[in-house]
Amino acid sequence: MKIEIRGAERLSFRERQVVVLKEMGKSTEQISKTLNLSSSTISTLYSRARAKGYEVVIVLPAEVLEIFTGEDENE
Repeated sequence: MKIEIRGAERLSFRERQVVVLKEMGKSTEQISKTLNLSSSTISTLYSRARAKGYEVVIVLPAEVLEIFTGEDENE
């Protein structure tokens, strides 16, 4: 599995850090401790990033979804 953040070039370094951690399921408190920033700063950075319109895309290989099997590839 691969996660892409489209529009990441519009985000600051700190906004990218917060977005990645949020998308990994981390809470504001966990991110705050990890980045050594206050919870309100994390919330502000996340809000700013969302306002800039990034998009998270999860790319899954076909094997994970069991779409292709050995015999289907030749059809």
